[in-house]
Amino acid sequence: MKNDKLLIEILKNQVKPALGCTEPGAVAYAVARAKELLGAEVKSLEIKVDKNILKNGMGVGIPGTNERGIIFAAALSLVIGKSEYQLEVLRDVTDESIKAAMKIVDSKIIRLTLDEKADNLYINVEAFGETDRACVTIKNSHTNIVFESKNNKILYNCDIPGTENVAESESHNEDIKYKIKAFTFNDLIDFADNVALENLAFIQDGIDMNMRIANVGISEDLGKGIGKCFYDKADDIFSKAKAFTAAASEARMSGYLLPVMSSAGSGNHGLVAVIPIAVIGSGMNIPKEKIIRSVALSHLVTIFVKAYLGTLSPVCGCGVAAGVGCAAGLTYLMGGSKEQVKGSINNMVAGISGMICDGAKLGCSYKVSVAVDAAVDASIMALKSIYIPSDDGILGETAEKTVMNLAKVSSDGMNNTDSTILDVMLQKCV
Repeated sequence: MKNDKLLIEILKNQVKPALGCTEPGAVAYAVARAKELLGAEVKSLEIKVDKNILKNGMGVGIPGTNERGIIFAAALSLVIGKSEYQLEVLRDVTDESIKAAMKIVDSKIIRLTLDEKADNLYINVEAFGETDRACVTIKNSHTNIVFESKNNKILYNCDIPGTENVAESESHNEDIKYKIKAFTFNDLIDFADNVALENLAFIQDGIDMNMRIANVGISEDLGKGIGKCFYDKADDIFSKAKAFTAAASEARMSGYLLPVMSSAGSGNHGLVAVIPIAVIGSGMNIPKEKIIRSVALSHLVTIFVKAYLGTLSPVCGCGVAAGVGCAAGLTYLMGGSKEQVKGSINNMVAGISGMICDGAKLGCSYKVSVAVDAAVDASIMALKSIYIPSDDGILGETAEKTVMNLAKVSSDGMNNTDSTILDVMLQKCV
């Protein structure tokens, strides 16, 4: 089944483990690769990023530490970073490495600047030694290295056939996620129905991984206690799903040293796409196979939305991408028809499309809880054949058209939103 094979490839490409927030993680990955290319002590480091990377990396916790932000992540990567780990690049953190990274931060050899011309996701790292210089560029997705050089020699350029990319990156497979645009939501539901279960073993791995950090968030004192607050007042399986998702995000945003299974380039997307379905499915004694297939559909719908929205956007992807995926997955989980699954997508977009992204931080745990709440409501309405009319607002005559309209609002209508949000955030640093 050719289409099944492609969708499995897309899932495996877009559903991956990530340690900590993916934006500082991506910078740390680029730094590790530049350090390895240099092959000598880094005397200075120049990092240029787009506004979305800067926005998402400013205030988020770095895994295994009490520190925050891109500069510390880069410094830690100079100490322990290994590019082979990709988005788990900082997983070998120790107390000694934290102290060494703090010394690097204090030495001020790292310079972080905003490239105002860069679009979507962009990271450029230049590492300078005594006599040598290495450069690494990432574009469009978090581990997609498109350029490498040492001194004046180009080692890899994605635009030049024949150059060899030594890094284990997505470079040769970056476009695969966009191939999902060739599918309809009916196709994705058919895939969830019929794909051989043995091809979805990694989906269960992601459920286990994300539930592990969710349980940590509920049981330990992390962040501000947002997840625990919701858990203490949870009186049904739906509110417990909200609590566990918020707790997992809070643990992750606090820098807890556990990986999560990401979705479409985001750890928090992965939490929203997976945890509510796992918690509700288990609580309702739904067979494990159905839960796995529902999570697979949730991931695919999330990836579909992100393929139109872009990797990073002015709108909160946890709500308008993973939240949409979650709504579809929940509807499928509870026996919804194709019409009802697609209706839940429209319901979700009608309700949550205005949520903005103002960076990665502890407060994201509250946003993911809002997304889960809305996804549950969108699904319950759809299961009762209650659909927001297609002539409402930005909704389209099909669920696919609704997603395209949402992307148009985000990319064209909110063209200056990210810059304005970043200006407000930077004012607090002055």
